[in-house]
This record gives sequence, structure tokens and C-alpha cells, in this order.
Amino acid sequence: MQKLLYNVSDKPPVSKILLFAMQQLLAILAATIAVPAIVGNDMSQSAALFGAGVGTLVYLLFTRFKSPVFLGSSFAFLGSMSSAFAGAVSMEAGYLGLLIGAILAGLVYVAIALIVKFAGTAWINKVMPAVVIGPTVAIIGLSLAGNAVGDLYPSAEGAPYRYICLVCGLVTMFVTMAISIFTKRFLKAIPFIIGILAGYLCALIFTGIGYQIDKDSFKLIDFTTFKDMQWVPDFTFVKAFKGFNDFDSTKDLLEYFGTVAVAYIPVAFVCFAEHIADHKNLSTVIDSDLLENPGLSNTLLGDGVGSMAGAFFGGCPNTTYGESVGCVAISRNASVITIFATAILCILLSFVAPFVTFLATIPSCVMGGVCIILYGFIAVSGLKMIQGVDLGDNRNLFVVSVILICGVGGLVVSFGKVTITEVACALILGIVTNIICNIGRNKEDVNTSKKSEEESFDKDDNDLY
Repeated sequence: MQKLLYNVSDKPPVSKILLFAMQQLLAILAATIAVPAIVGNDMSQSAALFGAGVGTLVYLLFTRFKSPVFLGSSFAFLGSMSSAFAGAVSMEAGYLGLLIGAILAGLVYVAIALIVKFAGTAWINKVMPAVVIGPTVAIIGLSLAGNAVGDLYPSAEGAPYRYICLVCGLVTMFVTMAISIFTKRFLKAIPFIIGILAGYLCALIFTGIGYQIDKDSFKLIDFTTFKDMQWVPDFTFVKAFKGFNDFDSTKDLLEYFGTVAVAYIPVAFVCFAEHIADHKNLSTVIDSDLLENPGLSNTLLGDGVGSMAGAFFGGCPNTTYGESVGCVAISRNASVITIFATAILCILLSFVAPFVTFLATIPSCVMGGVCIILYGFIAVSGLKMIQGVDLGDNRNLFVVSVILICGVGGLVVSFGKVTITEVACALILGIVTNIICNIGRNKEDVNTSKKSEEESFDKDDNDLY
């Protein structure tokens, strides 16, 4: 493991904190504002950014500023959020469903946190040892590989557009790598900022050429978005509270409540497994077990309550971001002050419409170049967790094989409105496979131990003669 430039409790110079915070913001930005854009229904991207900042502050408070990770909009709840709107009698009622669902999902985390508080975490290490959690972390990164490559090289588009995208994305990727490897201390801590700026400049040059020769396929940056800037975030709770008036009776409200509950609660249990995987991964980066200090119960409470707080403003339940963990690892800046500054920056910038709009104009191909590195790090860090696992033992080999193939193969199972993602499916099957493969193992180990003791005893007897 590389030595960190700034550890969790370190305080970078004030003059550099803003740059470090901006880098974290760029790392989490695309996913955070993508969720409301995908769900639609006039959800505000600025409000999602504000909610992510608030949720992260709540998380930091619950974890006593010991866990350097940012919370952003969760993709796992996309189907749940769509169901909240689909089953609503009006747009406002749909926003009310977003809040109800986020509260229910957050309460699942709170309930699990209380169980962990009294039962401890030893059972988690037994149910999810390195042979299970390692390949699962790898799947988190590998499952996102298609998104990164799709942004880098949009094959659905025609030439020369996709080739120009590929050039800009690769410029971003290689500049980020070069800064991280070949530069000195300060620049080494901000590789993503420089990489994204290089990619944006490249895209800007092609866009300029496109205007000169009147070719839309060269125009990677869409400046028309500045015409419809949202100057003030459209907070979810403003519309949600109006939704109560759209139900004709208490019975209709309760039926809708049940629909939302079915859509959100099972997904929250699935996200619990991903929560553990993210924190195990981050623990290896900072060389400190976060499940012990500040403790899994605190990280769960921070994630759950932070998710509720974030959804109150932005509508999107939050979750810890692998992109944030990747940024910490590659920049080697684990200072929690940086995460705190990023959260404050998100809240403030959500009111600066031109800046938020500028961030939204960063071409997908540029972010694709960055995400190849970020997602790749997540995958590799998961594989590093199983370095100490004996893959010569078929028990372990079967577990890793099941997780990797089901995850990479994209096994997704749906039950009505509830969808179990490929990461969750891979983890669940991995846990079951590990349990089945190790049935009778303890008994076998005891017998082996007894046999060794008997052989040792016989040897001692022989030595007497």
C-alpha cells in the first residue's frame, strides 16, 4: 500500500483544501447529478448536489470525522424512485413518495445499526470473509466498466463523433495518470482536476472546429444549457408537502405508502451489503478498520440518516461513493477535512447556477476517461483483498468463481418492482456458496487437529524408547 500524503486526521494547508475539495467534487459529480436526470419528473440536479452535501455532513458527524468518504445519489434506488412516481396520483404526490421511501430505507439502516451495536461485528467477518468480500468489491468496479467505456466511446453514435470522444477521453485518462505518477507532491494530489481540464480543453478545441466547419458531430460541449439555468435549487420537500392534498382518502394514502415501502425497503437491505464492501475497501486504503473505529453501527447510522437528510432536499437517497474512495486512494489524500470541505462546497455551489451549469457541460467522454481509472481502482483493490486467500483450495476457488462470473455476467433478479442488482446477486450467491462449501469444515479441522496431536503423541512415545 502506498503511503498517504494526508492521513485521515491530517489538515492540508488552507490554500490547497479548496483544490482538493474541487477534485472530490469532480469525482462524484457525474453520478450525483445523473440520478435525478435519469429519473426525470423535473427533479433538480442542483438540489441533488445540495442534498449530497448535507448527507455527507450528517455522515461525518455520526462517524466522528473518522471516515473520509463522500455520500452521493444512489443508483440502487433508481427503480424505487421511478415506482414512487409511477404509483402516485400527481407529481407532488410522487415527490412525497420520494421522501417516504428515503425515510423507510434510512430506518432499515438504523435498525441494522442497532443490531450491530448489541451483537457486534464478528458475525459479519464470518458471513463475509475476505474470500467473499474481496471479489464483491471487485464486482462493484467491474459492474460499472460498461458505463465508463460507453461514455468514453459511444458506439451508438456515428463517426467522427465517437472517435473524437475517444480522443478526448484518452487525453483525460493519460494526463491523469501522468500527473499521478510523474509529478511532485502537490500536483500528485490533484491528478483528476488537471486530467479533466486537459480533456475539457481538448473537447473545447473540437467544439470550436465544429462551429467553424458547421459540423455537429464535432460539437462535444453543449453551451445551450446556459439558457435554461436553474438559479435556485428546487428542493424536494417543497413539492412533497403539497402531495398530501392530492389523496382523496387516508386509505389511498396508506395504499400508496405500501407501494413505496415495497419498492424501497428490500433495496435498502441490498445496499447494506454494498455499504460493508465500500467500507472494507476504504479501510484497506487508510490502513484502519472502519468497522471497528468509528464502528459499523456509526457508519450505518451516518449512511442511513444522511440518506434521509439528502433526500429531504434532493429527493435521492444517498450512499457512500466508490468514486470517492478511488479518488482518496489515487490522490493519496485521505484527510477528512477535504471531505468536509467538499460537502460545504456542494451546498454553496448548488446556488451558483453558472458554475453548476458549467460542470454539467463537461462531456461524458471526459468523465469516462476519469471513470476508467476510478472504477478500475475499485476492481483491483477488491482483487488485492484475496491475495492472502488460498485459491488452491477448491472451497475458496468456487466462492470467488461464483461471485466474479455472476457479477461480470450481470445477473439481475427482479421481483415485481424490486430489483436485486448484479453486485447484490453476486454477494448473496457468494455468501450461500461459502456456507455450503464449508459445511463440515470445522469438524474436519478438529479431526485434523486431533490426528496431528495423536501423531505427535506417538512420536514422543517412540522417542522414549
